[in-house]
This record gives sequence, structure tokens and C-alpha cells, in this order.
Amino acid sequence: MSFLQQITPVVLTYNEGPNIGRCLQKLTWASEALVVDSYSDDQTLAICSDFSNVRVVQRQFDMHANQWNFAIRDAGVSTDWIIALDADYLLPENFVHELSLLSPPTHIAGYLCAFRYAIFGKPLRSGVYPSTIALFRRAHGHYVQDGHTQRVIVDGVLGRIRTPILHDDRKPFARWLHSQLKYAMLERDKIETTVASGSLGLKDWLRSKTPFSPIAMALYCLFLRGGVLDGRAGLYYALQRMVAEAIISAAIFDAQLRGTQEQLSSNKHEKSGPDQNQC
Repeated sequence: MSFLQQITPVVLTYNEGPNIGRCLQKLTWASEALVVDSYSDDQTLAICSDFSNVRVVQRQFDMHANQWNFAIRDAGVSTDWIIALDADYLLPENFVHELSLLSPPTHIAGYLCAFRYAIFGKPLRSGVYPSTIALFRRAHGHYVQDGHTQRVIVDGVLGRIRTPILHDDRKPFARWLHSQLKYAMLERDKIETTVASGSLGLKDWLRSKTPFSPIAMALYCLFLRGGVLDGRAGLYYALQRMVAEAIISAAIFDAQLRGTQEQLSSNKHEKSGPDQNQC
């Protein structure tokens, strides 16, 4: 039996009309692809119905980790392996071919997958997208919340897929910006928790202590990653990353300033209050 027959692609959706069709077109090799939808009210479900191998299950969204754990545990997946995808992920033909040649030994529990960012179909050399465990044995994985998104924890040894997955989000800019505002609040909370534990990394230190993380991210994308060679798409991506970093930093500074002001007000109130030691 081909290894492809042992894999169920799983995709989370909420109003992914601009993306889901392109994603599912790359999954026709699968006997079944599962879409876990958070009650979309755009064209997402209609587009899914155009694919005979797609099964849709709906669940009200609360957080990413819970949605993914539901998908792999409670949504009726029967295969041993899943490949976890966002609706703006595209599996290139070479990626699928590489999957078809796999024959994982029993000690391999999952595979790290590289990603390549694309802007309106143009793959970028400058994309900042770390490798992630996307393919894993369903019984060996579970998700935990990690800031604004989720992280899968896999019990076992990891292999690596060489061909990168494409990330190509076509949702409108206003939708992207609205998402960044929500993500920033979650990243702020994560960073504040990390500060309390004393294990802050360089990127989050820059975010929380200086105004330079947006500038550093733009310079990194444009020059160290070669974004200036990607043309207008590379400039747009660098601008996106700079805006996202600026929103996160602003959210952190806002919380810090509010906390300082509340502490000053509290101290002032205590000093101006009655002296409890006086008779």
C-alpha cells in the first residue's frame, strides 16, 4: 500500500474562500481530506463541496490547540498519519512525490516540513517561516497553545521532508490586518508570561524593551534574506512583517505603560489615604 493511502490531510477553516480551493486542488491524491470548519459564512463550504474526497466537520472555534486536538482525535480520521495544513498551504507536486516514496520505520513519529512564503503566487527567497511538524502519526501527537497559534508535540523521533510547502495567503489586506491585531494580544500575553519566567529570547526582548524590532525585521527580510531581489512582492512582504512586529511591540508597550500608570495611581492613593496608625 502506498504511504499516501495512510495519510489524511486535515485543514482548519474559517471564511477561507480566497484560499481553500487552491489548497484542496493539491489534495486530490488523498482518499479523504478532512476540513474542520468554524462555521464559515462565506464561500468556503460551497467550494469544499466541489471536491468529492473532502469531508467537512464543523466545530465552534475557541482556540487553535483545541480545534486541532478535536480534528485529530474526535473528527473521525481513520488513518494512522495526518498532514496538518492551514487553508493557505499548497503542497507542490514534488512534495507529494516525496511523500509517496516514504516508508517510515516504526521509530519515526513525524516529519519536519520546511515552508516557502509566496505572495500572489510568487515564491519569495525572503520569507520568514520556520520548519514545522506537519506530518505525524496521529496517535503520537497533540497540540498546545503557543501565543497566537498552536504547536504540535510529537512523541518520538522526527524525520525531515526536503521539498518545502508553499504558504500563499490571498485573503484581503483588511482581514490580514484585523488578524494581526488579535494575534498581537495573544503574543503580548505569551511574552509577559515568558518575562515572568526569565527566559526571554532576543526577538521577544527587542519587542518588549526597544522600538527597534519592526525595523530589524524589515531589514532582515529585505537584505539578509534577499527580499530586495523579490521585487514588489518582496517589498510588500517586508512591509507586512514590519507592520506585524510594530503592532506586537505597541501592544506590549501599551500594557507596560498602563501597568506603570496603574501602579503610580495606586501608590498615590495609598499615600493620600488616612494613616491607619493614627488614633
